[in-house]
Amino acid sequence: MRLIIIGAGPGGYETAVAAARKGLEVTIISDGPVGGTCLNEGCIPTKSFCRNAELLEDLAKASTFGIDDLQYKFDFAKVVSRKEEVVSQLRQGVEFLLGGKGITLLRGKASFKDAHTVCVASDDPAMDGTEVTGDAIIIATGSYSASLPIPGADLPDVITSKEILELDAVPKRLCVIGAGVIGLEFASIFKSFGSEVSVVEFCKEILPRFDTDLAKRLKQTLSKRGISIETSAQVQSVEQTGAGLKVTYLKKEKPVEIVADKVLMAVGRRPNVGGINLADAGIEFGPKGIVVDKDMRTNVPHIYAIGDVTGGYMLAHVATFQGLRALAAILGEPCDIDLSIVPAAVFTNPEAATVGKTEDECKAAGIPVKCLKSFFRANGKALSMDEPDGFVKLVVAAEGQPEGSPWETGRILGCHLFGAHSADIVQEIAALMNRKATLSEFQAVIHAHPTLTEVLQSAAHSA
Repeated sequence: MRLIIIGAGPGGYETAVAAARKGLEVTIISDGPVGGTCLNEGCIPTKSFCRNAELLEDLAKASTFGIDDLQYKFDFAKVVSRKEEVVSQLRQGVEFLLGGKGITLLRGKASFKDAHTVCVASDDPAMDGTEVTGDAIIIATGSYSASLPIPGADLPDVITSKEILELDAVPKRLCVIGAGVIGLEFASIFKSFGSEVSVVEFCKEILPRFDTDLAKRLKQTLSKRGISIETSAQVQSVEQTGAGLKVTYLKKEKPVEIVADKVLMAVGRRPNVGGINLADAGIEFGPKGIVVDKDMRTNVPHIYAIGDVTGGYMLAHVATFQGLRALAAILGEPCDIDLSIVPAAVFTNPEAATVGKTEDECKAAGIPVKCLKSFFRANGKALSMDEPDGFVKLVVAAEGQPEGSPWETGRILGCHLFGAHSADIVQEIAALMNRKATLSEFQAVIHAHPTLTEVLQSAAHSA
């Protein structure tokens, strides 16, 4: 069987490797460096920056120097160099995987000629105009940074998450438009690096899709670190002035101004559906992405779409597992992957993480729940790390629900936490939820002491 994959991000290349191991003949087409947004201008370089920011904060706690002294001695060029080394090493690893048996990597811009044929436009004359046909096709073209349709959005110093990773100096004043995951991560990073950071968010709370309690607590913590956060604020314009970029927003219908040296536009991402001639293949799509079913199949039975281009959870790990689900459907194999249980993390300082339903979502759906909490300040490992700020919130189905129902009594429905290593801790609950575990089953699991994961057990035993 011949499989064509358009896009070499995490969803694309992971699926290519898995398909080749299954004996498929795979052609993967990459318009740009392999690894996609995640590896080259997203998750990985950002986390490299996060590590340096974390080290600065830890050194400030452990030395006689204050954070201001450390920032003065801080060499941003070394941070950038290390980031580039990490990305290069991982990219070489992906290149190696895609050079394996059964995989052909074509570099260029893919577009549909018809429902079974894909054309490649390439700068390489030997490859330009290449046509490939497949029995099945997976679209994994990812997404691009969105921007507000406001005056000044196209000014040179109004940048996206891609350009901020390419800066050669730390801006003295940084204004972040958008308090979602991307905006808050960069706000936290550059505050540690020495920027004066202001965040402007249209919604009532930061992290609009996260648990309300978590969002409020994280906002308090970031504010204590000196990050100015304005919510319920509608940005009107950005203007270049002699003093810098003037950002004007409405707060309670009154105009407010912020002056910054750089403005980060972090208002989400859009599915990359343009330029690949989806209409010529008869594929249904819209502004929110390509329409797919539970197996990632489009309305054209042998064509699938995975990752950001489908407009759902725009997370690298989701794209990977969507690709595996699509591959199982192509091969007619059973698949136990539950795409409704998706852990997600925000790599601020401290981190935040979430999986499953929030308390508000349960209330809106009429699902009776009880919420169990515990706090990092009561955890021995957290205190020994000097990381007392944080909490855990478990969402559990309340008593009286019928056995066998999705909300049977005691079923763990969600977990929301912030604090040190939250991104790692939440995975334990994700695993339990995939096995449909109940609170009583979790209470019986022994945890090593002293560890941060004991905050989960503390919450479970608070019932």
